[in-house]
Amino acid sequence: MSITVNAAAEAQHQRFADLFERIAAGAIEREIHRRLPHEEVKQLKESGFTALRVPPAQGGAGVSLETYFTLLIRLGEAEPNLPQILRVNAGFTEVLLERRDDADTRRWLSVIGSGKTFGAAVAERNGSTGNTTVVAPDGSGQLRLDGEKYYSTGTLYADWIQARAHDDQSDLTVLVPSDAPGVERIDDWDGFGQRLTGSGTTRFTNVAVQPDQILDRYHVSQPRRNSIITSFYQTFHLATLAGIARAALRDAVGFTQPRTRTFGVPGNSSPRENPLVHRVVGRLGSLAWSAEQLTLAVARQQDALNHARGAGIATTEDYNALDIHTFEAQQIVIGQVLEATTLLFEVGGASATSQERRLDRHWRNARTLASHNPAIQREAVIGNFHLNGEPHNERFGHGYA
Repeated sequence: MSITVNAAAEAQHQRFADLFERIAAGAIEREIHRRLPHEEVKQLKESGFTALRVPPAQGGAGVSLETYFTLLIRLGEAEPNLPQILRVNAGFTEVLLERRDDADTRRWLSVIGSGKTFGAAVAERNGSTGNTTVVAPDGSGQLRLDGEKYYSTGTLYADWIQARAHDDQSDLTVLVPSDAPGVERIDDWDGFGQRLTGSGTTRFTNVAVQPDQILDRYHVSQPRRNSIITSFYQTFHLATLAGIARAALRDAVGFTQPRTRTFGVPGNSSPRENPLVHRVVGRLGSLAWSAEQLTLAVARQQDALNHARGAGIATTEDYNALDIHTFEAQQIVIGQVLEATTLLFEVGGASATSQERRLDRHWRNARTLASHNPAIQREAVIGNFHLNGEPHNERFGHGYA
């Protein structure tokens, strides 16, 4: 399947096309046996995919967000677990690109540019929202990190962990090697979709922390302002969803083309010649195309805002508008992809439900992704913005689910 993309994205896609094809070829086997894609993540690191947004001076390709999300959609089509595994690494890259250009920023961009990746240790599964993970000095003056996190997406595969903690002064972003003594990564994620993402528990027990591993201080109650990060993290989900819609179209075509039986038609017949099947596949194609175009429209707006930021002309109103447009795209893309992953079964009847085909994984993955950032809350934000001009108040402690 070919959809016209910009020239830069097409050139980059050719760079990764063979890798994406190999990844797609093993997707069903990984799903059936729940084989964690350590080798596939390794190949993406070695290929330079994980450093696409890193500037060339720090070892990356410096591609635009439109090009990046185009490639991410293709990776999501091949295997939607992989974009989510890499989501925190990509988001941390954007945080660094927005950060002041200093030695710390360049250092960590160079780490990502070298092929290393970051996972998350942000959320906690407690009785109330909060952050109980602590950085404190031990008796010798050495800083130690202690606490437990859940929804640690990508951490099983990562070289570094981006942890949220606090001390007696503020909240902290702490960067910890994933193999440091006292770090325990547990594969206990039990979602019915996105089953290979490593989104389970990370435990820190008396983990040594050097002062240069504390990247930033902040207060979790503060709204995030003048940043594309909230939009970026949500667009990442939209790109993965758009990839799933492309996969649903691909699998509907692949399932239908060789078949010689049609429900209600005696003898041999060709479903690919049936006008009703044409309608189903036509709808699937429309949903996949629309989901992709909405996602890339948001990416282009992010690129434009980054250019405006570089020129010193970006405004708070511009960032507010970006968040709202991202949430508006979310409302539509989620519905489109969930429709596509259900409609897929109309091309094949009961035979399409075979466990060997695992076509149900598309809906399960899409439904799980759609649940990560509640669309109903975003819809209320959109309405409040249009009615009352109220901006979105994403807090520093949220937005990474």
